[in-house]
Amino acid sequence: MIRVGIADDHNLVRQGVRSLLEKANDVAVIGEATDGHQAVELCERTPLPPDVLLLDVGMSRMNGIQAAQAIRARHLGTRIVMLSMHDNIHLVRQSLRAGANAYVLKSALFDELLCAIQAVIEGQVYVSHELAEALEKSALTGLLMAVHDEPDTYMRLSSREREILKLLVEGHTNVEMADVLNISVRTVEKHRGNLMDKLEVHDVGGLTRIAIRNGLIFLDE
Repeated sequence: MIRVGIADDHNLVRQGVRSLLEKANDVAVIGEATDGHQAVELCERTPLPPDVLLLDVGMSRMNGIQAAQAIRARHLGTRIVMLSMHDNIHLVRQSLRAGANAYVLKSALFDELLCAIQAVIEGQVYVSHELAEALEKSALTGLLMAVHDEPDTYMRLSSREREILKLLVEGHTNVEMADVLNISVRTVEKHRGNLMDKLEVHDVGGLTRIAIRNGLIFLDE
């Protein structure tokens, strides 16, 4: 029996996926989460953690990419299937580099999700058909190699700096960020300066582009 956890901040999506999975053979849904923090806790604190965690890329508070990074940093054995409405190759790459084992579009048929779950259980990497077909073989090879080999200044940001970046590009002031994160304005200013120096970007437009590419924020489609 494959133990599966579901993390999505949309109730209808989460409940719909659960309903379908409960009808599948050899699959048991053992828990749900509505954001990245709860997803990490589901893997970390459950007596028998999920074998596979379905992670929505665009969740609030901590998104799926950040949650995948946190799960991998804790050396947890749960395999991760990212679920996304975004057919953005950069997000696929970021998800795999963060530690995801698969990336499946929400527009896919349910059978494809089952295939992805089975693939990651068998130690394979799975990318949704619509994305894989859009890539040439050499591009896909480069994508998978990038999981381990490609340097990225964004990956050097601390978790707090990423929180500041997300709030910054969402339009929050330093005072508002301090209130949300329960830290001082001076600490916010320090983190803000550090992340700009690391990224070598000092304007909000440039920071916004980085945030979108790395799945911190998403454009409405």
